Amino acid sequence: MAKLALTFAFLAVSASAGDPGPTLLQRLKPRTWGGVVTAPAGEAGGRATYLGGTTTGLEANADGEVLTTNRDMFVFVSQKSTVSIPYSKINQVEYGQEVGRRVVLAYVVSPLFLLLKARKHFITLEYRDESDAQQTMVLRVDKLFVRPALAILEARTGCSVRYQDEDARKFRRD
Repeated sequence: MAKLALTFAFLAVSASAGDPGPTLLQRLKPRTWGGVVTAPAGEAGGRATYLGGTTTGLEANADGEVLTTNRDMFVFVSQKSTVSIPYSKINQVEYGQEVGRRVVLAYVVSPLFLLLKARKHFITLEYRDESDAQQTMVLRVDKLFVRPALAILEARTGCSVRYQDEDARKFRRD
């Protein structure tokens, strides 16, 4: 027990004694405690890639982050631009997955990798822009952000999430 307390105290100390900057604990993201990956409460959002759609101002395959701290707006921030969509204008939310096998790893490392599935997670938003034209935005989101993102979108838009197939529906935790 003393060893655990000493380890925790070490992690809470700043990297250099004279620097009041972020502690090592604050820089660990995501955090692991006892082999379990956790995210801090009130996390601001998650990583995403804008794959395409009719949204103006974003290039295809733009990496960025979805910010969920704003209660009125869905916000996607990339290096070159920011898109804000009022939740009240979102009229459909769809979730889907692309499941594939890890064939390259199976060929290079071990055939056992064929047993593993690689999943990519996609969220499609349909909304009305300021000129009342229907727009679409397709995002590939990080696997740790899928469930929180769907829950937030469902709660703030009032729309039920549409699932593309049964595999996507199974991913939802009821």
